[in-house]
Amino acid sequence: MPEIIFNGPAGRLEGRYQPSKQKSAPIAIILHPHPQFGGTMNNQIVYQLFYMFQKRGFTTLRFNFRGIGRSQGEFDHGAGELSDAASALDWVQSLHPDSKSCWVAGYSFGAWIGMQLLMRRPEIEGFMSIAPQPNTYDFSFLAPCPSSGLIVSGETDKVAPEKDILGLVEKLKAQKGILITHKSVPAANHFFNGQVETLMAECEDYLDRRLSGELVPEPAAKRIR
Repeated sequence: MPEIIFNGPAGRLEGRYQPSKQKSAPIAIILHPHPQFGGTMNNQIVYQLFYMFQKRGFTTLRFNFRGIGRSQGEFDHGAGELSDAASALDWVQSLHPDSKSCWVAGYSFGAWIGMQLLMRRPEIEGFMSIAPQPNTYDFSFLAPCPSSGLIVSGETDKVAPEKDILGLVEKLKAQKGILITHKSVPAANHFFNGQVETLMAECEDYLDRRLSGELVPEPAAKRIR
């Protein structure tokens, strides 16, 4: 996969990019965990998510937030990292103007950034949030959440306790017009140690079902009956 450098709001950003052979293929952007706690685009889960989308024909991008690897700038507590993600999506869209849809997947801190990006970009039609941290970060901006997606938690996660994630899931499930799928990985901690295969199996199953037309909300007229 090509190593790329593109311009971000605080300087150059380093990424890995795999274009689809189809001009109109959807785009997937993958966001990594917290930069100050060892998170990079080479995190195993981020890499596996990248490969999952790539294998299914998406044009796929993962990148290092500012201050990580060869990416310039300094950690900005989320605001700058959201700008980085928006710039990354702009960059890949500029190369693929025929692509009309996009997915965003994020792990931990990256899940928080990804959900904020979702609110700002109407072309994002699906999301995957792996071990989001509603106990640490404010997710109240999801009012309403504009797209259907998958939230995965670890049953024994102490960084993002499952009870807090379940609270977020229930709030989102109460919203009309979207379908939120929640999966819990048994015995998994925040890092999914020894459980990455199980995690990825859940993500792959969800994506395959979405691509086949399943797991989408019923049309409004049908719900009223």
